[in-house]
Amino acid sequence: MLGINGFNTKKELKNAIGTIPEFIETSSFGDEFKGDGTYSIVGPTPYNRKWFANITVKNRLIFKVV
Repeated sequence: MLGINGFNTKKELKNAIGTIPEFIETSSFGDEFKGDGTYSIVGPTPYNRKWFANITVKNRLIFKVV
């Protein structure tokens, strides 16, 4: 699971489609972000888990939020 900064709600994240995300790696087993693909994320910080989402990243931009 990746963390993401700058979005207090999932709705704010949905409004950010087309921006470059700033991920925070939360795994102790190495980096989870590998480029384009679908990721599970948590916000508003990795340690203050108020919402969860799945995002699709294309060309390093947020393409879709579910």
